[in-house]
Amino acid sequence: MAFAGRTSTEDQQDPTLSIPRQLANSRAALPAHAIITAHFYDIESGRKSLALRGTGRGHEHMDIPVPRDGGITELLAEAASPDRRFDAVICESIDRIARRTYVGTLIENQLEQAGVVLLAADEPIMPNGKRATQILTRRVKQGVAEWYVLELLEKSWGGFEAHIGQGFNIGKPPYGYQAAKIPHPVPARRAEGATKHRLVPDPVCGPVVTQIFAWRIGERLSYKHLADRLNARLDHYPPPQPPDPARALGRWSGSAVRDILVNPKYTGYMVWNRRSTRAASGKVNPPDQWVWSDAQSHEPLVTRDAFIAAQQIAQTRERSRSEAGRNTHVQTKRSYPLRSFIFCAVCNRRMFGKTRRQTAYYTCLPAHGYRPEGHPPTIYVREDQLMDGITQFFASNIFGSARRARLSSTLIQASEREADGYAQGQRALQRAIEDLDVRRARLINTLEVTDDPTGDLARDVQERMTNLVRQKADKQAQLRDLNMAQPVRQTPDLLDALPEGVVPSLDRLPEELLRKLFDVFRLQVRYDKTTHRATCAVTLTGETIDIASALSDEALQQPNGHLTVPVRVVPPVGFEPTHPAPERAADCVLMLPLTCRNARCETVIVGCGPQWVHDHDRQGGARTERAQLPAESPVAYRRRMEIPELAELVWLFEDEPQGQDEDVHWPVGLHSFRLSRGSTSVLFSLDPMAGEAYISLYVDNVELASLGRLRTLDRLSIERKQSDYEGIKLWLRGVEEPITLQTKPMIRLAWHVKALGAW
Repeated sequence: MAFAGRTSTEDQQDPTLSIPRQLANSRAALPAHAIITAHFYDIESGRKSLALRGTGRGHEHMDIPVPRDGGITELLAEAASPDRRFDAVICESIDRIARRTYVGTLIENQLEQAGVVLLAADEPIMPNGKRATQILTRRVKQGVAEWYVLELLEKSWGGFEAHIGQGFNIGKPPYGYQAAKIPHPVPARRAEGATKHRLVPDPVCGPVVTQIFAWRIGERLSYKHLADRLNARLDHYPPPQPPDPARALGRWSGSAVRDILVNPKYTGYMVWNRRSTRAASGKVNPPDQWVWSDAQSHEPLVTRDAFIAAQQIAQTRERSRSEAGRNTHVQTKRSYPLRSFIFCAVCNRRMFGKTRRQTAYYTCLPAHGYRPEGHPPTIYVREDQLMDGITQFFASNIFGSARRARLSSTLIQASEREADGYAQGQRALQRAIEDLDVRRARLINTLEVTDDPTGDLARDVQERMTNLVRQKADKQAQLRDLNMAQPVRQTPDLLDALPEGVVPSLDRLPEELLRKLFDVFRLQVRYDKTTHRATCAVTLTGETIDIASALSDEALQQPNGHLTVPVRVVPPVGFEPTHPAPERAADCVLMLPLTCRNARCETVIVGCGPQWVHDHDRQGGARTERAQLPAESPVAYRRRMEIPELAELVWLFEDEPQGQDEDVHWPVGLHSFRLSRGSTSVLFSLDPMAGEAYISLYVDNVELASLGRLRTLDRLSIERKQSDYEGIKLWLRGVEEPITLQTKPMIRLAWHVKALGAW
C-alpha cells in the first residue's frame, strides 16, 4: 500500500500532528496483512488544479515524523511505472486527495488506468473487492466537501466585505499610514487580546506620499525619476519597509513608487481585494472586483481628483522616459525634445523620433497587422514645423495678452457641450431603467391573468425575466460609472496665474526646461495626416498651476535669440510676370519664414523682380502685410499644380532639397534631391512655382540619361504599392501615361511602359 496525505497550510494547521494522525487512521483501516511501503504527502491547498499540485515546499521547513517519498505528482508517476512499490493507495479521507470533485475523480481515474485502487479509511473496504457502496459513499462525501469549502469561502468573503465596509484595514498598513489598534468588539476575542485596525496618517511618511503625488501630477515624472529624486534625500524621504526585513533595499525603487501611486487607500477609502490571493504571483484584479468602503474611513493623504489624475498620467507616459537628453543606447546620436508629446490622429499611437539626412521627423509606423483601415504605411512630420506651431500656440493662447479673450468663448462652448452630453447620457440611462421596470411588471401581470396548465408560459416568462434583470443591472452599472465621471468644472481664472510676455522660440530653450514646461501643461499634439494639421491641447489644474507659473517665468526669461514669424509678402508695384498667366485667377498668399538679424529682418523673393525688404520694428515685433498676389504671379500658378508635401519628398528621396541660392527657401526656385542605391543614383530637380522638373540618372557618378526640361507638369503623386516599393509619378498636361521614377528598392525610370533605364 501507498499512503497519501495532505494539509492545506503550515501556519493555520500543524503538519507535524496532522500527517501522523492521517497515517495512523489509514493503518487502522487496513487488513492485518496490508503493509504501507511508500509515503506521499503535500502541504498545499486541495482546491488547486492538478497541473499546479505537488509544488508546495512547506514540508522542507519543519520536522514531520513521517518519511516522504514525494507528493501527489510523484505518486501518480510511480503508479504508472511498471516497477511500482504498491498495489493500492489509501488516504484518511477522500477530501485529502482533493477538495474539488473534478480533480479528485481525475486522480482516481488515473490510478485506475494504472491498475491501482484508491481507498479511504472512512469508507467501507470490502475484502471481496465489491465497491458499489464505497463509490456511493465517496461521491456523496466529495460533493459535501466541495459544498463545505464553497460555503465557507462565501461566508468568509461576506465577512471581509462587512469588515471593509466598516473601515477596518486588512494586512500591513500602506506606506504613509500607521495602524491604530481598536479593541475587538467580541468579548471573548477581546479577552484574548485580539484587535481591529484603522488607518491614521504617519507624521513622517504621510507628507512623503502627498509629495510623490504632487511631483507625479505637476511634473509628470516617471517612476524611476521619482525614485531617484527621493533617494537623493533619504533623510527627508525614508524608504518603505517590506513585511520581511530581509528584503529591505534601504532605498526607493520604481516599483515602490508605483505601489504608492496606484493604491486607492490614500483617498481615504478602505479598499480590499486589489490583488488575487489565489494566484501565487498576486496579480492585480480588475477594478470591478475591488471591495470599497461605503464612505471615507480614514484621513486621506491625497484628493480623489489627484489620485485619478495620477492614473491618467500612466496611460499617456507608458514606455516613455521623462528625463531630457539622449537615451543610454550606444547608437543614439541625438535627442527628440517633443518625444512622448506627439500622437497620430489616425490611430492614436504615440509617434517616435527619426532622423533622415540631418532632419528630425516624428513617425507613426504601426505593424501591418495593427494598422487601422485608411492608415498609410508610414506617417511622418518634421520637428521644426511642429515646434513652430507649438511656439505660436503658446505665444497666443498661453502667454499672450489676449489669451483670456481667446479662451473664454471656446471654453464656455466646450463646457456647455460636455455638460449637455453628460445630462443626455444620464437621462437616456434612467429612461432605459424605467422601461425595463415597466416591461418586468408587464410580464408579471401576464403570468397572473393567464392560465398555464403545461407550465411553458411560466418557463418562458422566467427566462425573459432573468434577461430583463440582467439588462437592468448592466444599465445601473453604466449609470453608476457615468455618475462617477462627472464633467470637470472649467476654471478660466487659472490663466490669470500665469505670466504674460513674449515667448522665445521654444526650440531655443534648454531641453530639460522645455520638457518640464510641456509636462506641467500636459501638452498633447495630435497630427492628422489627411489634413496635414496638428492640434495642440494643454490642461491646467489647481494642483499644477504653481509649478506651471514658475516654469513659465523661467521660460520667458530665456534670451530671445531666434524668432520665427509667418510673414505675408507681396511683390513690388509694377512687377511683370515671366510666365504666362493661368486660365483663371487664384487668390493666394505666400507664407515665408522670417529670420531675425538683430533688429532688422529681410525676406527676399527670388524670380519675382528685385529684392523686396520687410522691416521689423526695434522692439522685435513684425509689421505683417496682408495682400493678395496678382493672378499672373507664378505663386498663383502653384495652386494649379498638385505636388506632395515637402516632408513626403524628403522621406522619398532620403535627402533634404538643395536650392540654387542658399537664401531661397522652398517652394521658391529650383530645388534638387539626390538619391543613391549602391553605384547608381538619381538627381531629381523641381521648381514648384514654375511647374518644371529635371531627372538625371548616374552610374559611378557619370550621367547616363537625362529628362529635362519638363515644362508642362500638371501634378506629382507619391506611390507605395507594397511595403518595399516607393516611387513618384509625374503627370504632364495632355499626356495620358505618367513618367514613373521608382526609388525603392531600386532606381528605375519608365515612360509609356518602355523602360528608359533600370538598375
